[in-house]
Amino acid sequence: MAFKRVLIANRGEIALRILRTLRDMGIEVAIIHGKEDRLSLPVRMADVAYQITRINPLDSYLDIEAVVQAAIDLKCDAVHPGYGFLAENAGFARRLEEEGIIFIGPSADVITLLGDKIEARAAMEAAGLPTAKGSSEPIKDAAVACTLADVIGYPVIIKAAAGGGGIGMQIVNEAKEFEGALKLCQSRAKSAFGDERVFVEKYIEGAQHIEFQVLGDGKKAIHFGERFCSIQRRHQKLVEEGPWLDEAKREEMGNLVCAGAESVGYKGLATFEFLRDRNGDFYFLEVNPRVQVEHTVTEMITGYNLVELGVKVAQGESLPVKQEDITWRGHVIQCRLNAEDPKEFLPSPGRLWDCHFPSGFGIRCDTHAYAGYEMPGCFDSLLAKLLTWGHDRDDAIRRMRTALDETLIEGVQTLIPLHRRIMDEKDFLVRDITIQYIEEHEELLG
Repeated sequence: MAFKRVLIANRGEIALRILRTLRDMGIEVAIIHGKEDRLSLPVRMADVAYQITRINPLDSYLDIEAVVQAAIDLKCDAVHPGYGFLAENAGFARRLEEEGIIFIGPSADVITLLGDKIEARAAMEAAGLPTAKGSSEPIKDAAVACTLADVIGYPVIIKAAAGGGGIGMQIVNEAKEFEGALKLCQSRAKSAFGDERVFVEKYIEGAQHIEFQVLGDGKKAIHFGERFCSIQRRHQKLVEEGPWLDEAKREEMGNLVCAGAESVGYKGLATFEFLRDRNGDFYFLEVNPRVQVEHTVTEMITGYNLVELGVKVAQGESLPVKQEDITWRGHVIQCRLNAEDPKEFLPSPGRLWDCHFPSGFGIRCDTHAYAGYEMPGCFDSLLAKLLTWGHDRDDAIRRMRTALDETLIEGVQTLIPLHRRIMDEKDFLVRDITIQYIEEHEELLG
């Protein structure tokens, strides 16, 4: 069934990204928005906009019944959630299904499974994916956690079962730390996710963060290779790039993630995330059941429009691409241009008095920003995603330096100075990067 009208239940750069693809496909675009976004580019460019006004700006995008009613009122065939907000909300997907509206993403049951880190870990382990040693059920007692840690070896990490974004995670190096760390993680998990369940697993020291892009149609799955995303602050990614692995390892891990997706009947775009230790061994982290912020890296390397492929699968089409058709060309780097203080990473909202984004050969910039745009302080600070393509990594780095130097954003602070210093840093240049990169290179913060 070809969609006639799709509702975008999101805002900012990802809403604009989805809008453009829907237009390419000849699909009418509807969008919800709060009063803060009434003058935003996605709202202005949509065929029809539906305002949801709430006292808390976030609730304009989080009120499930209001968003479902918007889809009904606007006679939409489907809803695209983008990332964040309701993108991983099983209740939202189920409500749309009850109204006969397609959720562009996996089923509610799959979202529920993958949203529970303990269940997801067990499912992927059963499918053959490598996992770190740890608990197979929630841990409530520090004594039990200590016994487990003695078996698997310190350090260990306590994680929220319903968690994401690094919220609540606590590293434990010795038994006496468990009592306080366990209570803290449980408290933060309860506050952030309404679920205090936590689990314990081996902490991977000196790890790199590598993820695989997958597309499934509910029966079969294919992968589009890996992205390297170890440069992070507070467990949020700053720089992503790819490819990173040799062909043999890519094929090995690609086969595993496809098996994992097929084992749960995955439909739509997914990102399988891993930590890789100093020995090169991989350990499953989680599956993000949605389009990823950094999907753009994979698009530039492979030449495929991932958002379009996700929409096609949601329409009921079988996989429109074969695994053997996917090739990786050159190297791509993405810098997230957040409106933040580049030293403390505090949000920097305000009006953009002037802005200019680079263009030219091998450059892509996904942004909803424009001169005069009022950057809200109540939403995520991502202002733009700047990407460069090169024949090899060195080529992409040189082009990124030029692109960052050309970028002009006045009125708010941004991470551009930090990104520019990273592009010259010697460990970055030789690929000596772990998830502690920012902490180990504090001089980059200025």
